[in-house]
Amino acid sequence: MKKINPRDVYGETLVKLGEQNPNIVVLDADLSKSTKTYKFGERFPDRFFNMGIAEANMVSVAAGLASCGKIVFASTFAVFVPGKTYDQIRMSVAYSNMNVKLFCTHAGINVGKDGFSHQMIEDIALMRVLPNMKVFAPSDPYQAGRVAELMAEHYGPMYARVSREPMYQIYERDVLEEMEIGKSIKVREGDDITLLAHGLMLHECILAARDLEKRGISAEVIDIWSIKPLNENEIIKSVRKTGRVITVEEHSIIGGAGSAVAELIAEKGINAKFKRMGIMDVFSESGDPRDLFEKYGISKEHIVKNSMEMCSD
Repeated sequence: MKKINPRDVYGETLVKLGEQNPNIVVLDADLSKSTKTYKFGERFPDRFFNMGIAEANMVSVAAGLASCGKIVFASTFAVFVPGKTYDQIRMSVAYSNMNVKLFCTHAGINVGKDGFSHQMIEDIALMRVLPNMKVFAPSDPYQAGRVAELMAEHYGPMYARVSREPMYQIYERDVLEEMEIGKSIKVREGDDITLLAHGLMLHECILAARDLEKRGISAEVIDIWSIKPLNENEIIKSVRKTGRVITVEEHSIIGGAGSAVAELIAEKGINAKFKRMGIMDVFSESGDPRDLFEKYGISKEHIVKNSMEMCSD
C-alpha cells in the first residue's frame, strides 16, 4: 500500500466534477493551496470564489448559491468549518436543507505541531446532531474522491472531513465504485472482536488485526466512513457475531462515531462488550502525529492491547 494525500485527490476530483457539471461551484476561505481547491480555481476561475478569511460569510454565500440551483462545495480547515461557523451551518444550510457540501481538511490530531488550536476533534459531534446533515470521514485517499462524487450526486447538506497527513491506499477502484451513502465497508472478516474505524484509524485497525491474528484473535474490521447515516444492519450483524466491539477514531470519544455506535447497541439491546477509543475528553497538544497517536491511545499498539484485554475476559 502506498501513501497519498487525500487533499490532492479531492482537488483533482473537483476538477473532474466541474467538467461534468457546469452547476458545480467551489468556495474556499483563503486556504485553497492547502485544501487543494485551487486546482478547480485554475480550471474554472469563473466558478471558484476565494472568500478570504471570512468563513461564516463563506457558508452563507454557499447557501445563497445553492438556493439558486448550484451544487456548492465549500472547503477550509475543519477547525474553522464547523468550528467558527456553526450558526451559519445550522440556520442557512441544515435548517434550510440547502445543497451545500462542506468538505473540510486538517481534521483530527494529525495536524500535529499546529497544536490544539488547529486540531479539530469535535466536528463529527457538532455535525451529526444537525437534522438533514450527512457526515462522512473517508479512510482511503481515493475514497475521499469517491465521497466527493457521492456528495455531488445526492441532494442535501453534507459534511466530510479528511486529514492533513497522507493516507495509505486501502481500496481498489471496483470497491469504491460500489460505495453507497449509509453503507460501511467490511475490510476484514473476523469472529472474536469487531473493530470499527474511520479516517486514518482504519489503517491502524488493519495493522492491529494482523498482529492480533498472530496471537490467535480473529478481528473483524469495518470501515464506518459513513457516520451519518450509519450502516446499522452491518454493525449489528457483526457485533452479534463477535460479542465484542471497539470503535477507534481521531476525534473526541464524546459525540463521535463511537457514540453513534454505542447508541445503536444500547437501543437494540445487544449484549456485547464495548469500548470507545479516541481523545479522552481533553485538549490535545502540539507534537509529531505518530507521537500524538501514542500519547492519546489510538495507535495500533493500543488497539492490540485493548483488544487482547477484551478477548481475555
